[in-house]
Amino acid sequence: MPVATLINALAIILGALIGVLLGRNFPDRVRSIVYQGIGLCVLVIGIDMALSYDNIVLVVFSVLLGAVTGELLKLDEKMVNLGNWLKGRIKSKDARFTDGFVTASLIFCIGSMAILGSIDEGIRGDRTILLTKSILDGFISIPLASTYGIGVMFSALPIILYQGSITIAASQSQAFFTPEIITQITSVGGLLIMGIGITLMDLKKVNVTNLLPSLIYVVLFTLFLN
Repeated sequence: MPVATLINALAIILGALIGVLLGRNFPDRVRSIVYQGIGLCVLVIGIDMALSYDNIVLVVFSVLLGAVTGELLKLDEKMVNLGNWLKGRIKSKDARFTDGFVTASLIFCIGSMAILGSIDEGIRGDRTILLTKSILDGFISIPLASTYGIGVMFSALPIILYQGSITIAASQSQAFFTPEIITQITSVGGLLIMGIGITLMDLKKVNVTNLLPSLIYVVLFTLFLN
């Protein structure tokens, strides 16, 4: 049972609700600088993760093949369609609902804490990493929701599916998650997080959703070489 993931989702929901309430009182200039600050923090986190690689060649090929695969599968459109579907289901009139859902989902799901924490809970029953992540995500969701609105709250759904699946998979196949695989996933995930940071800072629109297959490719390549 992925208990820590459920706590993580609850923290995001609570933080997003606080952010929505505060957002009504935030001047645009304050919201703008907070938005840029989040982008800088996300960028630094991504750089730190990206530099953890064991084999840079595998990372490069994984990202390139992942980009092509994601583009062919049109993952970005599917993610946007999911956001629009949720928006329609709850009859939200928030113009930034889908942007908030997609951006927050990527920030909270792609990261070493999400992967390592889920594996730790599945293999050893240790929830320390995910509980720490819950606190961080809860605070991050406040300024995100103040900018993007209620869509941020619904990023809790991908968190439950993503982290919960990893936890259950780890509990059933402990030998699969070797240190090499975890390191390489972390590195590729760091590159994707850098893309989110660049987008948040309005430097360049990086289509991170279409890069998600890179995480699968790097696992396959690492398994093949080992």
